[in-house]
Amino acid sequence: MPADPSPRVAGETSARRAGAPQRSTTSPSPSGAGAGAVEVRRSARRRRTVSAYREGDRTVVLIPARMSEAEEQRWVTVMLDKLAAQESKRLLGDAELAERAGQLSDQYFAGRARPESVRWVTNQNTRWGSCTPAEGSIRLSHRLQGMPEYVVDYVLVHELAHLLVPGHGPRFWRLLEAYPRTERARGYLEGVVAAGRLPHLPAAREE
Repeated sequence: MPADPSPRVAGETSARRAGAPQRSTTSPSPSGAGAGAVEVRRSARRRRTVSAYREGDRTVVLIPARMSEAEEQRWVTVMLDKLAAQESKRLLGDAELAERAGQLSDQYFAGRARPESVRWVTNQNTRWGSCTPAEGSIRLSHRLQGMPEYVVDYVLVHELAHLLVPGHGPRFWRLLEAYPRTERARGYLEGVVAAGRLPHLPAAREE
């Protein structure tokens, strides 16, 4: 079985050196994976590498021409997540994190969840986030830094909900239903945990 393509998050110039596209398709971005449309360009010269870059309000993903439609969809999602992770890592400091929490509270809880402080911490290695309702404080694990924005948003929404409902009963989970990417974010985090338990992750080869 051939190795999976090697993902590359590239700039426009380096990505275009891979060869002229054989076919190009444009579609809306998958939910939660990034703003704007996605243009997929297939190249007969591209064998195993996949690249992606932003071009204005769209994302361009370059893939080998031989890929099936199912593989295309899978790799589009992977590359959108990688781009979003890079952008999230660059942009979110403690101040931006607190501002984002306020925006999410307004959007999903009508502003009812108002934390006193929101910050990154490095001493949470067994959980993604924590909340102390009595203090109004939310802390997110530094391990989330670099993950896609929708994943960080999910953890923020989760902890914001704890300001309104401390436990994990039915009322708490009903609150989380307001966030449309809950299942996708939970799946992403479960995948990260599962990958961390693997003894070895072989690197994909390139041609």
